[in-house]
This record gives sequence, structure tokens and C-alpha cells, in this order.
Amino acid sequence: MPPLTATRPPATSAPVQRRAPGRRRRPKPFPAGQRTILSPHQLDSPWGRRIYWLVLVATVLLFTAVFVFPLYWMVTGAMKSGEEFARIPPTYIPSSFSLDGYRQAWTLMNLDRFLLNTLQYAAGAWAFTLALDVAAAYALSKLRPMFGNVILLGMLATLMIPPTVILLPAYLTVKDVPIVRLDLLNTPWAIWLPAVANGFNIFLLKRFFDSIPSALLEAAQVDGASPLRILWSIVLPVSRPILGVVSIFTVVNVWRDFAWPLLVLQDPEKMTISVGIASLRANMPQTTMTAALVIASIPTIVVFFLFQRHIMAGLTAGGLKG
Repeated sequence: MPPLTATRPPATSAPVQRRAPGRRRRPKPFPAGQRTILSPHQLDSPWGRRIYWLVLVATVLLFTAVFVFPLYWMVTGAMKSGEEFARIPPTYIPSSFSLDGYRQAWTLMNLDRFLLNTLQYAAGAWAFTLALDVAAAYALSKLRPMFGNVILLGMLATLMIPPTVILLPAYLTVKDVPIVRLDLLNTPWAIWLPAVANGFNIFLLKRFFDSIPSALLEAAQVDGASPLRILWSIVLPVSRPILGVVSIFTVVNVWRDFAWPLLVLQDPEKMTISVGIASLRANMPQTTMTAALVIASIPTIVVFFLFQRHIMAGLTAGGLKG
């Protein structure tokens, strides 16, 4: 007979728990300390999901209507006749869509000249801002000059001063520039130089440059690259988001500014679009004025839609390290 050996019972696996066909998975509870109006179970129910999407869509449509309606009112108001424009209660949809108001605004108000003037001022301010503010921010961030923090603190202190307070000192400075004794009134320099002196832009650029790894710049220094070469070949290519943000801020600020161009550009041939429209408002119908405002707003709207994705990317990238 074969020897008897102790046999081990076969291992049995644990029974697999299967979910019933009509049974829903229990929703995960929220982390401790977080409370919401609706519980996870209520949100996971069919009616909860419907109410959630209904509230979300209604909120988005409401806020969209609040922000888009003034633009719609301005665009359609220029298409109305003078009688319909002054009618009370107003009509939300023009009885007949006409582009005569836009044609009159373009021909009677010389908007082409004002647009070209404003484009020249905005382009010059943009070029000088990128050239000088980028250099200043790079020096404060990477070159670390003596008293750099004190200089940065002084720049940030200027942001606490209301713009209307410095209008008179800035006007006297532009009228008689210290040391060189130049009168910059009715010249593009009266717009370009104050646009460059912007502590907020320098602060944004410096914060972004601080997030660039120092090891990357040190490797370029080991290869013999100069600080200017490092700025041009390494820093600027990776700084396109923040450069887009600064560009948008600079162009939009110059385009929509009214008080400063009104003071320093009194020559009718050199006025900006906002000052030119305001100077001709007394002799123009309301529909023509509304059409002129629409035409003046188109360039800034186009710039915003083209570069809107750079705004949040540039503003948030400066807070990341790595």
C-alpha cells in the first residue's frame, strides 16, 4: 500500500461580490470639512443631475447675456433710424437694419485718420514697453543689482497712487522735460514714455522670470553666453505667455485712454480715436456717434479674442516654481 501522506485541502478563493444589475454604486462622500447644498446621493440621482445642469446652463446664459447685451445694444443701435433710436420705450430689435450710420461715421468723422494715429501710438508704446520693461524685469530678477529690492518696492509703491493725482505732474514733465528741456506735447513721445513707466508690467515680468530655473541660465553661462544672449535666446522664448499678457495690457490701455491724450495731444490732426470722437460729438446724430463707438471698439475686441488664452497662462505661470 502506498504510504499515507497528509493532504492539504485546496485553497478556495474568496467569493466575488457582484453588484446586482439594478443596484447603483454608492457615491463617494466628500472629504471632511467640505459641505455642499446637495448631498452626493442627491446629485447622483437622475433628478439631481437634471437640476444641476439646468442651474449651470441658466447661470452661464444669464452672465453671458449681462456682458454681451451692452455690446449688442451698441451694435444694433447704430442700425436704427434717428426716430427709432430716441423712441421710448426702446425697441430691442431694429425695424430695419441699415448701415448708413456706420458709413456716415466713417466719412464725416474722419475715423481713418484717428484710427491710424491711435495705431501708431499703441504700436510704439508696445515696442518700447517690451524693450525697456523686459530689460528692467530681467535685471531685477536674474542680474540682482545693488538695491534691486528697494527699486522694485519703489515701483510697486507707484501703483498705490491714483492716476488722476499724477496727471498734473506728468503733464508738466512732458511739457518741459528735465535736464534736456524738451517740449513733447503733440508728439508720440508724450504717449510712449508714460506707457513704458508701468510698475505693474515690470512686476508681472519679474515674477515670471523668477519661475525660470536658474540651472538653465547657469548652463548657458558655462557655455560662454552673455547676459544679453541668455535673455534673447533662452528667457524670451519661454516667456511668450507673459509677453502676450503685457502686450494686451499695453495696447488696450493706450487705445482706451482718454484723459491723458486729451491733455497732451490737442492738435486735431494728432488726436486719438477716443478724443477725436468726443470732440465731434456735438454736431453728430446719436446713431452716427454710436456707430463710431462700435468702430473704435473693434480693434481691442479682436486683440482680446486673439490673445485671450495668454492672459490666465501668463498671470498664473509666475506663481509656479520648477
